[in-house]
Amino acid sequence: MLDTVKRGVDGENRAGPPVVVRDLRKAYGDVVAVDGISFTLEKGTVTALLGGNGAGKTTTISMLMGLIIPTSGVAEVFGADMSTARHRVLHRMNFESPYSDVPMRLTVHQNLSIFARLYGVIGFEARIRELSASLRLDEFLHRPYGKLSAGQKTRVSLAKALLNVPELLLLDEPTASLDPDTADWVRSRLEDYRRETGATILLASHNMGEVERMADRVIMLDRGRIVADETPATLVQRFGRETLEEVFLDIARRGGRHDAETRS
Repeated sequence: MLDTVKRGVDGENRAGPPVVVRDLRKAYGDVVAVDGISFTLEKGTVTALLGGNGAGKTTTISMLMGLIIPTSGVAEVFGADMSTARHRVLHRMNFESPYSDVPMRLTVHQNLSIFARLYGVIGFEARIRELSASLRLDEFLHRPYGKLSAGQKTRVSLAKALLNVPELLLLDEPTASLDPDTADWVRSRLEDYRRETGATILLASHNMGEVERMADRVIMLDRGRIVADETPATLVQRFGRETLEEVFLDIARRGGRHDAETRS
């Protein structure tokens, strides 16, 4: 079934890394949300984009989706400049966040059908059935979205994000407000998806346990700038801490000013 969905995009150029960000900057008047960041995401990796509130995570993701135009610099996805040519690659990517609802009065099936058409999914009814089975949507597939619990809505959001079998998946706090069991279930489904498809994932999260479990790499933002970029284990070691949460708190409280060499 995954191969059937993907056939609709076989003519696209797939050479090079999925994401290339160069000197990306976004300012709103005197307020600089993202301040000249650069990074590359390689195929099949999971990268965590971390930082406190206002660090620039959501703005960065929005520029990668082409929803916000950069003040300067470039955000490229599959070789397309997302400020001018996002239409070329949107069918190859998707986004999931518990803060983004779908129409409340429509049923789950109606919502998924609409989004499948928007993404040009071939054989979308079969894809919806497949996702309904794997994500346990069957019991409420024909229920209005607004009548669902938080956990059920999260499963629908995940189904919506996986409809087009995205090669790039952008996740903004995917397990926020979920109970531990449901959150673990969501993480497992995302890990399964990455293994099955080789997709690239960019994850913004405040859950350090989630990041340590899922991410190959951590990009830490502070006031719109990158202050660290390495594996979770290396980051913990370099800052002389025991957990990634301690590193996060260090950076958030000290504004990213560290000298790892002087730590005992």
